Amino acid sequence: MRLAVDVMGGDHGPEELLQGVKLALAVEPAIAELYLSGPQGDLEAICSRIGLTDPRIRIHHASEVLSMEDDPGLAVRRKKDSSLLRAIELVREGAADAIISSGNTGGLLAGATIRLGRLKGVRRPALACILPTLKGAWVLVDGGANPEGTPEMLLQFAIMGSAYSRAMLGVQSPRVGVLSNGSEDSKGNELTRATVELIRKTDLNCQGFCEGYDLFLDGVDVAVCDGFVGNIVLKSAESLGKAVRAMLKEELTSNWIRMLGAKLAEGGLRRIAARMNPEIYGGALLLGLDGCAVKIHGSGKRDTLRHAISQTRRFVELQLNEAIVRDIARFSDKAVATTPS
Repeated sequence: MRLAVDVMGGDHGPEELLQGVKLALAVEPAIAELYLSGPQGDLEAICSRIGLTDPRIRIHHASEVLSMEDDPGLAVRRKKDSSLLRAIELVREGAADAIISSGNTGGLLAGATIRLGRLKGVRRPALACILPTLKGAWVLVDGGANPEGTPEMLLQFAIMGSAYSRAMLGVQSPRVGVLSNGSEDSKGNELTRATVELIRKTDLNCQGFCEGYDLFLDGVDVAVCDGFVGNIVLKSAESLGKAVRAMLKEELTSNWIRMLGAKLAEGGLRRIAARMNPEIYGGALLLGLDGCAVKIHGSGKRDTLRHAISQTRRFVELQLNEAIVRDIARFSDKAVATTPS
């Protein structure tokens, strides 16, 4: 197993991400080589300072950084020596099995799509995000890669999301719902109604429409939408989690009686916090690429990267791309004739 990590695009700087690499290598013996993409001199200095001396580390020099402010299309063409593109090229050349980046999402999507290409039959790659429920986890797809979509694209998101749920979460027959403004058949719009009609022609476990109530209360295993809606859902969930944690801290420390109660309930509160912690799910996988690219949040810290590295290792080992190609061919043929756009 060989991984490439772009350590230059995150909000907290490369040192925080290198700490995550150090944590991951301590528990991931299956990784044979891990490439760090960025300025060689800077990375060597940081590795020396934090004691990152694992012999599996390889530094892959890149002189430029793709920032969050860069226009993805222009930057991919102009910043050819960026740490992100150099890491992607390691996958294209076969030196690495996957890339992980906390940098510019649009740049990762554009660069990986251009340099790695799409799997056979796939119209558009989509971001698959894992989020918690009362009983486990569910998959949101698309989490932000495609602001606009067609029914045929959303059908493929459902197919890829189901394969991801089976492989990564162990759900044998994932319940697939198309995210809408209500669960009744009369709800939705032209896009969502046409998407449900297509999915129902396949052997997927289609639940029809799902709504916001279903997402975190174990009502669905895969929620399908375009990236515009999906990114709103994702960021709303993240902000709600932060708000709830902040409110709990404020209320539970407001007087000594509540502080005593919080101390008594400390174990339960810690377990709840752990279940709600998005870092444990690692990153969002770009499904549909002829390769493996994982995006972690720009504000992700060392634990986020540590979990993302473990998640990526599992993805590669499970050979999920092969299952996606088979399922795209099998399910799409039952619903519509597809041609890459």
